[in-house]
This record gives sequence, C-alpha cells and structure tokens, in this order.
Amino acid sequence: MNDPASVRIDVWLWSVRMFKSRSLATAAVKAGHVRVDGAGVKPSAPVRPGMRVTVTGGPRPRILVVQKLLSKRVGAPIAAEAYLDESPPPPPREERPAPVALRERGAGRPTKRDRRRLDRLRGQ
Repeated sequence: MNDPASVRIDVWLWSVRMFKSRSLATAAVKAGHVRVDGAGVKPSAPVRPGMRVTVTGGPRPRILVVQKLLSKRVGAPIAAEAYLDESPPPPPREERPAPVALRERGAGRPTKRDRRRLDRLRGQ
C-alpha cells in the first residue's frame, strides 16, 4: 500500500469533497455505496489514475474517473480537477403549481361566502 502512485479510496473521496468527513467516506465504502471499476471495495483499497469510481447513496449517483491523486483535502476548484465527472445529468426540477386561491394581504378573515367559494374551488 506504500505505492506512491495510489491513494486509499476513502481518503481520495474525502479529498475531492464527495464526503464532508473521512469517516463518512469510510462508512459509505463499508456500506457498499462505492464501487471501483464495478467491484465493491474496502476503505483501504488503492485508487490510481484512470480508475472509474461510482458513488451511490446520495441524491443521485456519481460516476467519477480519477485524474489526479490527492491525499489531503483541497479547495473546490483544485478538487474538481482531480476527477472527470461522467455522471448523468440531474433530472429536471419539477416546478410547484401556482397557488390556487390567493387573498389580498391584510384582507382579514374570510367571510362565510369566501370560505364556501374556497371549499368549492378545492373540491370539498
């Protein structure tokens, strides 16, 4: 493991800011949320440039190709240069429907007539 051309997978994931802490990265690897070249690995597994790392378990799967080896946490711009992101694009955000019934601010409490109209509008 003392090979200077490799870094532990949990350290590399933490270094490139995929996880907030190294212990979270280690836990994700142990839980099977991280695969290297399609195979499940241990947290101590070495990573070398050119390897494909798949991280699941978050809001969306991430597919990363290792470009540079990092053993210390670095700033976001430098971390982004350490991998090539081949993840599928995130799904489009669904827009919320517009509110159905709007009342003027400060209009006070709805009258009985207003309440009946609102109930009819809501289908109650």
